[in-house]
Amino acid sequence: MIKSAYNNQRIGVFIDVQNMYYSARQLYKGKVNFNVVLTEAIAGRQLIRAIAYVIKADVKDEGIFYDALSEMGFEVKSKDLQVFYGGAKKGDWDIGIAMDVMRLAPKLDTIVLVSGDGDFSDLLEHAKSLGCRVEVVAFGKTTSHKLREVADFFTDLDKDKKYLLKKRK
Repeated sequence: MIKSAYNNQRIGVFIDVQNMYYSARQLYKGKVNFNVVLTEAIAGRQLIRAIAYVIKADVKDEGIFYDALSEMGFEVKSKDLQVFYGGAKKGDWDIGIAMDVMRLAPKLDTIVLVSGDGDFSDLLEHAKSLGCRVEVVAFGKTTSHKLREVADFFTDLDKDKKYLLKKRK
């Protein structure tokens, strides 16, 4: 994935769990193997922080999933799903992810964003202007073209099934 010339880099990994969950479900009727994603994103470099952003929706096994993310080495940040009058639902971490990236950028050489959401293009451009290398890890089929253009390196999860959990029989 990443060449050994980058082994001394301090990196931060920021995972938009909802974006990845829905992409994997839509494309493959599967789930993301976040452990493999994290290992591949780190690629032998010095991990400073790995943060997984989740939305609490009170679904079965949600707590088990959050615990598993913690055991993998993620700091898990959660928000409650907002339900509006009339039934509309909303839950995203875009501003929270952006704030964490900006707070941590001075301490990082590389920012790894695990999301295909094009709303993060300006964030990554700004991080680059601060001197950070920016990498995006996402499913190519559902990743914003602009986000791919901004990234110094793009890992397309569509290219290798190791990024998906194997279905139980």
